[in-house]
Amino acid sequence: MSDTVRIFFEDRELTARADQSVGGALVGNGITAWRTTRGEGRPRGLFCGIGMCFDCLITVDGRPGQRACLVPVRDGMRLTASTWED
Repeated sequence: MSDTVRIFFEDRELTARADQSVGGALVGNGITAWRTTRGEGRPRGLFCGIGMCFDCLITVDGRPGQRACLVPVRDGMRLTASTWED
């Protein structure tokens, strides 16, 4: 098994460690926000990092509302930014 996997965020190819969460992989690639708040559209990404809040919601392989801090990366997964409607 390889130590790294390929993931895609908004059609941008990234690499991640096989043992990382989606949130950790995004931050490790310099992406710190992938959701915006309702109303003011403020950027959100990791906050608590342990699944207690919902700031890091992201769409994973077409499934909206996934907590990036809890979902492990998988080779080839596709991630898209979430909006407050998701």
